Amino acid sequence: MSHTHIRNFCIIAHIDHGKSTLADRMLQGTGAMDDRNRREQTLDDMELERERGITIKASAVSVEHVYNGQNYELNFIDTPGHVDFHYEVSRALAACEGAILVVDATQGVEAQTVANLYKAVDADLELIPVINKIDLPSAQPEDRALQVEQILGLDAADCIFTSAKTGQGVVELLDAICERFSEPKGNPEAKTQALIFDAKYDDYRGVVVYFRLINGRLKKGDRIRMMRIGRTYHVTELGKFRPKMTAMSEPMEAGDVGYMVAAIKTLDDVNIGDTITLDTDPASEALPGYQEPMPMVYCDFYPSGDTEFDELREAVARLHINDASYTYEPTSSEALGSGFRCGFLGMLHMDIIQERLERESNVSLVQTAPTVTYEIELRGRVDDLPGSVAGSGTGKHKTIQITNPADLPDPSTILHINEPIVEAEIITPTSSIGDIMKLCEQRRGIYKSQKFLSDDRQILEYDLPLAEIIYDFFDKLKSITSGYGTVDYQLKGFKTDNLVRMDILVNGSKVDALSVIVHRDKAEFRGRLLLKKLKEQIDRHLFEIPLQAAIGGKIIARETIKSVGKNVTAKCYGGDVSRKRKLLEKQKKGKERMKRIGTVDIPQKAFMAVLDTSE
Repeated sequence: MSHTHIRNFCIIAHIDHGKSTLADRMLQGTGAMDDRNRREQTLDDMELERERGITIKASAVSVEHVYNGQNYELNFIDTPGHVDFHYEVSRALAACEGAILVVDATQGVEAQTVANLYKAVDADLELIPVINKIDLPSAQPEDRALQVEQILGLDAADCIFTSAKTGQGVVELLDAICERFSEPKGNPEAKTQALIFDAKYDDYRGVVVYFRLINGRLKKGDRIRMMRIGRTYHVTELGKFRPKMTAMSEPMEAGDVGYMVAAIKTLDDVNIGDTITLDTDPASEALPGYQEPMPMVYCDFYPSGDTEFDELREAVARLHINDASYTYEPTSSEALGSGFRCGFLGMLHMDIIQERLERESNVSLVQTAPTVTYEIELRGRVDDLPGSVAGSGTGKHKTIQITNPADLPDPSTILHINEPIVEAEIITPTSSIGDIMKLCEQRRGIYKSQKFLSDDRQILEYDLPLAEIIYDFFDKLKSITSGYGTVDYQLKGFKTDNLVRMDILVNGSKVDALSVIVHRDKAEFRGRLLLKKLKEQIDRHLFEIPLQAAIGGKIIARETIKSVGKNVTAKCYGGDVSRKRKLLEKQKKGKERMKRIGTVDIPQKAFMAVLDTSE
């Protein structure tokens, strides 16, 4: 197909505004999916996506549409809407020339709508605003179009009204895509450069690479080179998504989007954002690729049950090919053995990765409580500190970063502990303003500003510690606003506060995985609350188990799990009382010995109890 008749775009929106359903109607409108094979959310082919009703992975597809008597090839990507998957959105934007911004006709502009718009503008993409769900009784399409103009700065007259449920307006949208979006950038006659925007591992074919051809041509049988690592491969299969993988015999040209199989068996050979070129006539430089994602939340994964460490290592590496937005590195714990320290973009992202590991690779995991990154300023000048301490600074106080509270240095060497602060933008109904402000104040938030969107909706801006919002802030926000409140946040920097490490001792032994960094003013309250939660989660044993919370050498809270009672005198049917006393004395000595050498079984739920701040 002619280079001028290709349109590459993506669909972006806030969560639950109808992106995936709109993609279904576009597939039907172009004949890529017939009624016989029809199913809801066709592009959400992952089991987890269909169970939870959300898009987790961006999905690419190629369709054809006739406009003004000309055939156009439309390559589009359906992207996730949740803030935790923003890296998927940024990768999709980098592979396109345009974006469809979907707004719910009943909800209007939401927090993630604004965030996605900024990303699209930064990527210099053309935008088509779409007001979706106009078939609902509570829809206000004209008002939402004016809202798009007032808040987002897009012309209300350019909005296209659609109903993804009924298919109304989809043909007009397809025509607008052909008319308004520009042809792909790039030159088919230039040296080959293809951008890797995704990949997955197949047990039979190796790593399947998803790419956007920026310049030049590619065909089956070409010898390609991965520019980052310099490894070369022969292309054994080349194809497009229609919407399933469909092999092609003809060459691909600049502007095309597709997949490639080249018998790549080594996982480390494929890097998301890498450039593919021809080995016989290579490009002089690689494409810019993607900005590396910055993990916001960290936790440890350890093998449990029948799973070995090597199995977990292979599973983590294999999944990283398909989701490059999480990081991992080996770690170890005295209580849990060898595992991996993983970084995620948010709590939902962490939950999804854990479930995918267990389902797709059939491994059994123990997951520790999530934490964030802290900056530690150490006493003394940089030149005076041992070189083994990783950090930064020259001639000033040395600064290191930790992601695990157990790695906190000796308190006597610490000058300051700095915690990450995020700029949060909360869109909420006016009736919930007071409760939202109270929630933010409880989480040590600092009020910044308040803006009016309409008579019944406002925007609140707060600076909040990341550690205070990663667990249940979003759930409490939804509860307060009856589901109408939304929040978007981005990392602002680090701020010094009065923070300390609180250690948890179980049966006299410190459990590193339960350590947590807290504000000193809240330490005693959090310690007592945490021990009560642990007491509920840890089963009773044959011996008494003390639970203690400590800051340094000072115990600030204690709970005791009583032992399981065993009636050792049940078999005595009379006789001298001294016989019963001997049995009870023997049991007492046995319990003391068991307490010294016995181990406590700590369940998975106990590790997550450190995050539960509800009474």
